[in-house]
Formats: sequence, structure tokens, C-alpha cells
Amino acid sequence: MENQQKEKSSAKYSIIVPTYNERLNIALIVYLIFKHLSGIDFEIIVVDDGSPDGTQDIVKQLQQVYGEDCILLRPRPKKLGLGTAYMHGLKHASGNFVVIMDADLSHHPKYLPSFIKKQMETGASIVTGTRYVKGGGVHGWNLMRKLTSRGANVLAQTFLWPGVSDLTGSFRLYRKSVLEDVISSCVSKGYVFQMEMIVRASRKGYHIEEVPITFVDRVYGSSKLGGSEIVEYLKGLLYLLFTT
Repeated sequence: MENQQKEKSSAKYSIIVPTYNERLNIALIVYLIFKHLSGIDFEIIVVDDGSPDGTQDIVKQLQQVYGEDCILLRPRPKKLGLGTAYMHGLKHASGNFVVIMDADLSHHPKYLPSFIKKQMETGASIVTGTRYVKGGGVHGWNLMRKLTSRGANVLAQTFLWPGVSDLTGSFRLYRKSVLEDVISSCVSKGYVFQMEMIVRASRKGYHIEEVPITFVDRVYGSSKLGGSEIVEYLKGLLYLLFTT
């Protein structure tokens, strides 16, 4: 109990937000993070992959409003993959906890206090948002995309037994030391990265808790999930089946 109180008083959260063409979303997501984490020590690390739409210009304006110590812009020259974006952001994280979330408003910051509370109550190494338990769900997807996502999770549950209900979600809170350990053993760079992270964390015996969330389809912009990502997912599933 004493250690938990000490950890709570010293907790700082580094929120890594990868972006590519999120000019219309980034200001709102930042505003909502500040709104819902009032009184919490945190920083937002924006990892932008050379967005041609001016995303970085918006982030620089936000730095003028909120401060460069609260919003860190750590760009890269081009799209280099989701996994390496988190690795890049992690290098600049000063918090002892790290949150990873999307910039397209599909992950609502209103759930962040629930993630933090769950971690504090349980001492978990990882808290992950899930669409597939009571209280969770998806809004704005057509039937085909729902079936694709659900099917992907069923396949992974059947073959990998990860101990969590939502492997392909990307809204998570990690102890920084745990994220550094798990990420160093991952080889995936794209959308398979999320699945590999949680499977390897489970195999390493880390304490994982879940919080129900409602995933909302992006408000502005177009989805970056396509046929090539689905193929990569299936390849990744087979890879993890034989290597974990």
C-alpha cells in the first residue's frame, strides 16, 4: 500500500500520439487530453511522420498555447511504421508511465482517468482498452469492418491464448520500464505491432488489466487500414504462433 501511494504521488504520464495527416484532429485531441487529465502530471509527445497537410504547424501553434514542456513535437521525415513511431516517442518520454493512443479521435481521452485508476488499484504493468467486454463497443463501423476486426481477434485468441480480449486495439497504458522491455523484443513495424506487444507481454508474465472502451471511427480524414495491413496481420499471426 505504501509503495502504491508513493508511486501515485510521483506518477507522470507520457502520452505518445503518432500522427500522419491529422491536421483536423490534433488540436481537438490535445484539448480533450488536457480537459480530462486536470491535476495529473503528463506530457504529450507527437510523433509526426512528415505529414504534408500541415499537422506539424498546428502542433507548433498548440505548443504556444500549452507550452513546449507539455507538448513535445518529435517529427520524422516520412512514414516509417507504427511500431518505430512508439520507439521514437519512447526515447523522449520523461514519465514513468507511457500511454499510447491514436490521434484520430477513435480513442477518446475521457477513458484516460479510468486507465490510471485501474493501474493504481491493481498495480498492473499494462492497462489496455478493450471493445469486447461488457461496457465496450464500436461506433461508426460497417458490418464488414466489425466482422474483420472480430474475426482477427478470434483467430488470435484461438491460436495465441494471450489472456486479453482485444489484441488489435492500440489504446494502452504501460509502465515505462515494461514498455521498454517488451518493445525491444518486437519485430513487427505496422498494425501487427499492437498484437505482438500484448502477446509478448503476456508471455513474459506481466500483469495486464483491461478497461472497456467504445472505439469511434475517425471523425476527420480517411482510415489508413487497407488490404495490405490485413495480409500483414495474418503473416504476423503465423509468426507469433511459431515464435512465442
